[in-house]
Amino acid sequence: MDTIFALASARGKAGVSVIRISGPTARTGLASMVANLPAPRIASVRPLISKDGAVLDHALVLCFERGHSFTGEETVELHVHGGVATINAVQAELQGFPRFRLAEPGEFTRRALYNNRMNLTEVEGLADVIDAETEMQRRQALRLMSGALKERVATWRERLVRFSALLEASLDFADDEIPDNVYPELLRDISDLASDLRTEIAGGKVAERVREGFEVAIIGSPNAGKSTLLNALVGRSAALTSEIAGTTRDVIEVRMDLDGLPITLLDTAGLRDSDDEIETMGVNLAKERADRADLRVFLLSDPDENLVIEAKPGDLIFLGKADLHKGQPRSVSGKTGAGLQNMLDEVRNELVSRVVPSAVSANIRHRQALEDGLSSLESACASLMTEPVHSELVAESLRSARFSLETVIGKVGIDDLLDEIFSRFCLGK
Repeated sequence: MDTIFALASARGKAGVSVIRISGPTARTGLASMVANLPAPRIASVRPLISKDGAVLDHALVLCFERGHSFTGEETVELHVHGGVATINAVQAELQGFPRFRLAEPGEFTRRALYNNRMNLTEVEGLADVIDAETEMQRRQALRLMSGALKERVATWRERLVRFSALLEASLDFADDEIPDNVYPELLRDISDLASDLRTEIAGGKVAERVREGFEVAIIGSPNAGKSTLLNALVGRSAALTSEIAGTTRDVIEVRMDLDGLPITLLDTAGLRDSDDEIETMGVNLAKERADRADLRVFLLSDPDENLVIEAKPGDLIFLGKADLHKGQPRSVSGKTGAGLQNMLDEVRNELVSRVVPSAVSANIRHRQALEDGLSSLESACASLMTEPVHSELVAESLRSARFSLETVIGKVGIDDLLDEIFSRFCLGK
């Protein structure tokens, strides 16, 4: 196996940059560059010497033994001065060592997975931690990386093993010898587990939105002040504004961090009947995107205005251009800022109320595997409620459910997923 290396810190000028080296010859291969390598886990400053005898830099060198590093392999970190020329010089020297090569994106983490230092959900959590832009995303990703989903799946799997053992034991009896309470007990226990999976799936759907960001659509009639409001909310001119009604025709998307909650604001075309073909297309697109959004915020241009489309539970309704409608309740103005904070508070409170704190699954892969497991459990329940009970069918359904849970944490069926998952990582991770 090759020894790999890469810059583990961000590229560019910095006070310190970290070059990570991992593999079977991480220590021995560096012998010509670093004289007297420090003992594992003891940081020491050493000169880095090129093959020509020139000093490349004075680096803080930190070694990790096999089995006690991020990758599980022998690892050395070189904390060098963060100049581009220094980084390039050190990496060029490493490139010339036998069986040393530049790491591929995510290869350090891939090796950690193969060496059982991490499971698949922890790998996904690490990727989410790196990608996190808001506080809520960070907290959710950290729970996943810390093994919360692995522990939950392990508990569910243990219950399935217990159910299977009880069922297998019953197969050793003749039909008239099976204790009366076996099948009812199994049905109750499997139903309870199915209920737990339903709860996790429901919470996981919201966790997916936290991971990707909630979509909040601002909708209303033309010239209601939607674009001005959007610009005020994000603090910049993201949308073109004009006194001419119908200026916005495409859906404009702007991401923002709402007190730790990731959201994407959608400024949509004003909703009205029009003879303009392009505007009509924009109106239809606005209706489609608004219907798919997690939250719709109606902006009225007049207190007595009827809603352009029917409101549904959870929608928020405000009166726009508060500077022209002084004293009106629930009014906001993108021009003066009046009512904006109250509006943001309502948006955040509505979205936060949908978040399920106990959910630890966070992406569509988790959800699909859990849904497959739930389907198998429901099949097992159906078989248990059919007379006569076919124990073999129940046993097969339980095996299928167990397989689905094992795919969540990467114990089985993950080979086709790894390239996609690790493509999210940078070279040094």
